[in-house]
Amino acid sequence: MTEASARDGAAIVTTIIAAVRDCVGTRFRPQGRIPGLGLDCIGVALWAAAAAGLGGLAVPAYAIGGDNAGLLIPFLASCGCRCVGAAQPGDILVVEPAPGQRHVAIVTSRGVVHAHAGLGRVVEGPIDPGWTIIAIWRFPGVG
Repeated sequence: MTEASARDGAAIVTTIIAAVRDCVGTRFRPQGRIPGLGLDCIGVALWAAAAAGLGGLAVPAYAIGGDNAGLLIPFLASCGCRCVGAAQPGDILVVEPAPGQRHVAIVTSRGVVHAHAGLGRVVEGPIDPGWTIIAIWRFPGVG
């Protein structure tokens, strides 16, 4: 990786983190896509993707609280994201909060930003120790 591409990747991460932090406090809403009005976990991830330069993504239909791995993994790959072994800020975590459920969160220096259905809003905080991390995905252009 060149110094210039590392700088560009760092700028993308900074933009992603700022974008998802702007979502904090937004009400949880299934299928929500509008920061300040309502978001679900995919809505937060789409906001991060837009900040990474991946706008206009068409998300396959999914059920809240279901095991959507069969939709999620091919979708992330089709967007140019790549699966990585260790998380860094700006990455997408695919987690299993309970058996048979999938949830996504964006990694920050303080933990993760995600739409928390139980609290009814988007929050930033430590990764829930009860979550099983299924995969870590990195946006295109990020080292």
